[in-house]
Amino acid sequence: MQADKLLKIVQDELDERKGLQITTLDVRDKTSFTDYMVLVTGTSNRHLNSLCENVSAKIGESGVKPLGLEGGVGADWVLLDIGDVIVHAMTAQAREFYQLEKLWSVDRPKEIEKQAG
Repeated sequence: MQADKLLKIVQDELDERKGLQITTLDVRDKTSFTDYMVLVTGTSNRHLNSLCENVSAKIGESGVKPLGLEGGVGADWVLLDIGDVIVHAMTAQAREFYQLEKLWSVDRPKEIEKQAG
């Protein structure tokens, strides 16, 4: 399945399941292990697990199997790896602490790009 179609399924399911502050980061030019990261805030640890379980079930209907699920009962951060899309479901406190949006918005310095290329 194409990454854009998979991303749309993930976004729609998170919205349907009442995920908060759904943010999509396009990281295609920053990393090779995924195309998109979707960050979502859940209202409780149970909500985080439910969000990821429901996304996993929904993509499964399209024949896509997740590569992994990290976190679980009692975790304030659950990660669902779907290959081209990675879902980070976090409590508001964890999301504020880790600030993944800020981390992934940093561009490589020009000097490093020139040396690498």
